[in-house]
Amino acid sequence: MKYFVSQRRALSVVALAGTLFALVPVAPAFADAQLHGGTSKSKYQATGVKGYFQRHPKVKSATVGAGVGAGVGAVTGLISGKGTMRGAAIGAGTGVGVGLVSSSETMKRHPVVKSTATGTLLGAGLGLAATRGHGKGKKIAAATAVGAALGLGTGLLKDKLF
Repeated sequence: MKYFVSQRRALSVVALAGTLFALVPVAPAFADAQLHGGTSKSKYQATGVKGYFQRHPKVKSATVGAGVGAGVGAVTGLISGKGTMRGAAIGAGTGVGVGLVSSSETMKRHPVVKSTATGTLLGAGLGLAATRGHGKGKKIAAATAVGAALGLGTGLLKDKLF
């Protein structure tokens, strides 16, 4: 069964998802533990998977990004009718890129560029997950441009107002 998805509907899904990703931070806040007595606190306390992620923050951000991206990509593929597994795979790849951009030390010093890069990656990923077939390049380019514009706008608003 074929589904018809208008370009306006696909771009609105991209704009909505880009806005949600830009406004809702994914990283949780960690509370600092209070130590009493003669105990010293080392930088890496945990062992196993938690300790591995503490020692390798880039791997952690890429993994979290892949998980979130796979979920968003699957939903996008379901809504657009292009396949949930296809959307999940594209979303996971996009999420890895977004996770690495968000954890980059260079990008932390340039927040507007970071927001623009994140929006561009999100727009491209959602555009890829939502389109397939004739005219694919134009639709992906439009979704990427919308994502970049949303990321730039969000970055400028956060930088100038907050």
